[in-house]
Amino acid sequence: MAILMICILQENAGNDTAFSYQEKYSPKIKPQRVDYGTGYWSEDGKINKNITANTTIFFLYDDLRPNRKMRLAFTKSTNGTNFLPLKIAKTIPFSSHKLSKILNYFSIKSSSKEAQIMKQTIEECEAPKFSGEDKYCATSLESLVDFIVAKLGKEVKTFCNEEEEKNKIQEYTVLKGVKMIGDNPIVCHKLEYKYAVFYCHSFSSTKGYSVPLVGFDGSEAEAIVICHTNTSAWNPNHFAFQVLNVKPGGPPICHILNSDTIVWIPR
Repeated sequence: MAILMICILQENAGNDTAFSYQEKYSPKIKPQRVDYGTGYWSEDGKINKNITANTTIFFLYDDLRPNRKMRLAFTKSTNGTNFLPLKIAKTIPFSSHKLSKILNYFSIKSSSKEAQIMKQTIEECEAPKFSGEDKYCATSLESLVDFIVAKLGKEVKTFCNEEEEKNKIQEYTVLKGVKMIGDNPIVCHKLEYKYAVFYCHSFSSTKGYSVPLVGFDGSEAEAIVICHTNTSAWNPNHFAFQVLNVKPGGPPICHILNSDTIVWIPR
């Protein structure tokens, strides 16, 4: 539980290898964070080319070898929301059908950007599961833990990124000591909302790895990587296929998780 709380409370939002619908940063000025996690990410192939030029988004399993290079940035979070107490969370609806009531509860104008973000978060949680996916959105710490225990049991391990340098794009080198942490882990991504909401899901045919890195400036990081070993059901227009020049069902495709993402595996 101690490691879990460190992962939840840490201020780091993640590496800049996915997009945010908030578009928090201009890519010309700062790294731009993207949220891996919900669905198959950018299935329509639309992506900001500035991000692909500046950071490593998707890569192949073979790139986890020592001395391989990646351009990454572990950024500070602008999403500092905390979980609500369970009793309060239960009294607030979390449904697109009750969006007006939710916005009124928090005194948020329906025409505001914040309302649009909250609407999208709810819709992501309500969207149908993808093939091979098991998903759940937790709106309280208790519901998050209950979901994990129901799926994995009480004996679990949690993992999240650890990094020394924040908010700086630089080249990282993969070091010796890459370790597999488990098969088909449950991954919980923090979403943008008025309070803490975690999108937890697992896919069949995935493997989790702990990857030691060293930055160009000498700073060190221990990044959590998820590799998808079977992409045959993915949309052929998925952005990863464009970046890596591979096809569905080809070699395993990997990505580093954001630092406010929690990975769970059974002991």
